[in-house]
Amino acid sequence: MTNAHTPSGDAHPYLRAATAGIRHHSRQTARSPAPADRAHLDVLHSHLTGLHLLMDQLAETTRPRHPAAGRHIAAAHLRLWQASTSLHEAFHTLPASESTGADAGCRPDRLPEGPPVLTICQRQLASGHAIRRKTTPADHGPRPARTA
Repeated sequence: MTNAHTPSGDAHPYLRAATAGIRHHSRQTARSPAPADRAHLDVLHSHLTGLHLLMDQLAETTRPRHPAAGRHIAAAHLRLWQASTSLHEAFHTLPASESTGADAGCRPDRLPEGPPVLTICQRQLASGHAIRRKTTPADHGPRPARTA
């Protein structure tokens, strides 16, 4: 993979650092492959939900001036949510570690026992709420009067 040349005065140093960290982790994983565990998926889910939020903000600010580019960013936003949903589901299919003793699934009727289960579920709920807010049409008109 070829790295794109970025000028030294780039305005996005934190994004470059995050990208470099992911590339480094990918190389390390390729050298000593091991199956994913819950902690690994939790951190990856955190990255995806962070990107999800960033894409949401970029789509909102880009769309008025550049509608076609904004639609493409919005499509990336939706696909990041789908990817985070898959990671969330994979997280819950892996066995819980002995140290946490947490069970494997999201339980809407009660809160998860604690990190990382509580954290990943909270992130997933927040990103799902954001997607539904963007994709579900809202009724902004006056409500008809009820007749009895």
